[in-house]
Amino acid sequence: MSTKVFVAGVGVISSIGNKVAENLHALEHSKPGMGEMSLLQSVHKTLPVAEVKRSNAELVAATGLPAHTTRTALLSSIAAREAFDDAAIPGFDRLRTGFISANTVGGMDKSEDFFVTFHANAATGRLRDVVNHECGSATEIVADQLGIRNYISTISTACSSSANAIFFGARLIKYGQLDVVIAGGADALAKFTLNGFNSLMILDQEFCKPFDENRKGLNLGEGAGYVVLVSEKVAATLNKPVYCSLSGYCNANDAYHQTASSPDGTGSFLAMKGALEQSGLTAADISYINLHGTGTQNNDIAEGAAIKQLFAPHYPKMSSTKSFTGHTLGGCGGIEAVFSVLSIKHGITYPNLRFHTQMKELPFAPETSFSKNVPVQHVLSNSFGFGGNCSSLIFSTL
Repeated sequence: MSTKVFVAGVGVISSIGNKVAENLHALEHSKPGMGEMSLLQSVHKTLPVAEVKRSNAELVAATGLPAHTTRTALLSSIAAREAFDDAAIPGFDRLRTGFISANTVGGMDKSEDFFVTFHANAATGRLRDVVNHECGSATEIVADQLGIRNYISTISTACSSSANAIFFGARLIKYGQLDVVIAGGADALAKFTLNGFNSLMILDQEFCKPFDENRKGLNLGEGAGYVVLVSEKVAATLNKPVYCSLSGYCNANDAYHQTASSPDGTGSFLAMKGALEQSGLTAADISYINLHGTGTQNNDIAEGAAIKQLFAPHYPKMSSTKSFTGHTLGGCGGIEAVFSVLSIKHGITYPNLRFHTQMKELPFAPETSFSKNVPVQHVLSNSFGFGGNCSSLIFSTL
């Protein structure tokens, strides 16, 4: 059994960059990825979204996958490949490897395209555009591309999906089932998602401002983020240092409501508390919190209440990077895990863009500037989903 699980590689694509270095540059220079819809065709053109700045054709050219591949799979392939190459694990083919990927949208984009044609003429429409509709298809496509055969699984637990994929991968390594796991998640924008969130009346007509007293909702985004998790044995064979360890993780569910968090933050509190206990750390040990921070009235007060209960009276630095990337749904836990790892690697913390007024219910406020040369030893990353499914990860220095 491996007592520790290490992060050996990272990969990300989002609205602020097509690879890790581009994302990090945008975070440092406060460049958000939201804007007018360009690739997504929707009647809700006034709603800002955080699109990846590459068309499907460009993603196909970059990945070598077939032209009919779903956008979720294309985004997943880009980020997973970057993480895989970054880890550069010797003898990878001889190890027990796994790919655990999350998403909530699946191949919805291609299904939407199919039905436009099909409704116009029932004799038309290409079935290959719908055969990859379900969420597991994207995982299998990318696993095949990476040559992973030992263990492949898909997790879909709303916005906590890829955080759950990461800590499930860690457990498989810790208990001796696998040596290496590429874990995280991806989601592409789709009209179905946009319409669904719009019906809940939680989308902001302007760029979102998480944890601000005058917040009005979230901006939807798309992207993918993956970490390569390795055992102690594999870490010892690497030709470069690992980034950090994944020291704690926990999933909790308050089952308060289908789409809303409990106002007192019960699920959020239990997830953070459980991750701390699993890591052997205390609240005072946390250097930085990557907030779930969607910008909705409900989420921010629930997460804030849980942080107040757990961390008072001393609060670490914290911010929501969704103020850059938008809410990437099944991909957010993976993307924000990568940002958390980079925080430890480079000794940095990120700004919470467009924050102006502290919430009256909370005694703390998020960071508003990018900080360098910060002693970051332990980062808590929160991912809280519909149905009360709440997960927290803790990344730690070696």
